[in-house]
Amino acid sequence: MALLTARIKTLMAALLVLAASALPGQAASFSMKRGLNLDQWTTWVGEDKWNDRQAILPYPEWRKFLDEGDLKALKAAGFDFLRMPVDPSPFMSDQTLTLRDDLYASVRDSARMINRAGLKVIVDMHLIPAGGGREIGMGQVMDDPATFDAYVEVVRKMAHTLATEDPAQVAFEPMNEPIVDCDSDGTSLWPERQQKLFAAARASATRLTLILTGACYSNAASLVKIDPKSIPDDNLIWTFHSYDPFLLTHQGATWAGDFILYVTGLPYPLTAVPRAELDATLDAIRAKIKAEAPWTRRNGLLAYLDEQAASMDTDEKLLGVMDAPFEKVEAWAKANAIKPENITLGEFGMIRQEYGNPYVMPPKYRAAYVKDMIARAEAHGFSWSVWSFGGAFGIIDAFNGEKAEPAVMDAIRSLPLALGHVEIQIRPSRK
Repeated sequence: MALLTARIKTLMAALLVLAASALPGQAASFSMKRGLNLDQWTTWVGEDKWNDRQAILPYPEWRKFLDEGDLKALKAAGFDFLRMPVDPSPFMSDQTLTLRDDLYASVRDSARMINRAGLKVIVDMHLIPAGGGREIGMGQVMDDPATFDAYVEVVRKMAHTLATEDPAQVAFEPMNEPIVDCDSDGTSLWPERQQKLFAAARASATRLTLILTGACYSNAASLVKIDPKSIPDDNLIWTFHSYDPFLLTHQGATWAGDFILYVTGLPYPLTAVPRAELDATLDAIRAKIKAEAPWTRRNGLLAYLDEQAASMDTDEKLLGVMDAPFEKVEAWAKANAIKPENITLGEFGMIRQEYGNPYVMPPKYRAAYVKDMIARAEAHGFSWSVWSFGGAFGIIDAFNGEKAEPAVMDAIRSLPLALGHVEIQIRPSRK
């Protein structure tokens, strides 16, 4: 009996140790304040080349163009973390079967490279739409249960790959901007799917902070529909994205719906120019819609333009539009006892130039917008990461090796070192 009792005690002790090792910490082990989103790719090849080691490695592709000196320069500019988008599609493609382990290892090595430069890193699983030489994207993952299950396994394996990294230096985001539940009045599909992704990631990485989000492009309204008590884990950071007002931040973007591609030339804020100049710009946009939009959509697009412009044509209105996402998230966080430091504004920014479009947003408007959004995040106690290093929204690089204007980076470098509550104002420069 004594021997049996001793064995039971030994077994119980082992189970307690195992359970303790599997339990998350009582608070997020990863902390952050000011960040930048890296590029997902710049010269990315089609899926038929993904079996070519020289084409696909190192991964992500930014490592072909940036070195540790470039990363250290970001640290010197005032960033303390980078959000590293990783395209999961190659991990689900038959083309990469012989390179799969190397891909996972390369993502881990990329995270370590960022850490060596003195920066923390969020490894962000960043699905994009299929097409353009790729068979699997967000639509396939969300619409086909078998493909979603395959994606869950990618998340599990990526979490396992990162599991031994320092949890104070590396965090993991299982899915960026899920495109689901956008057409319903309430959240329906996403909570269960996020729970599956969470379970897969947590089972493989018991110590890493996980970054979770709401449905429908990670907007604030979707985040506040999530019941955080359904995921009983304290080692979490919740994220939302805001590009409000979309009319100003996405001007000329051909991939962002059938309206915004006709819109260019609007200042930030709208009151930054005399009313006559603003009216002339709006008239030019109306003329373009009338000349180029499908006739079945023209009246609707014109009405939408007028509605959006009217919603922000005074500084007070614009403040309301930009404040709304932050106020929603703050109220949700307070109601659920989530600390402000466990909320992050994962993406925000203003387009510089759509690829192939000659219009370039004046840098003073981009800098003013980014600075105002940072002020909002920090006034609420949230961390933030601006989109992005290069490309259409680039604040450092533009396209084809060109550099973006320095105005946005100058605004970030000028930020005070201490985070505190900031009075948010938009001061018009209309003459």
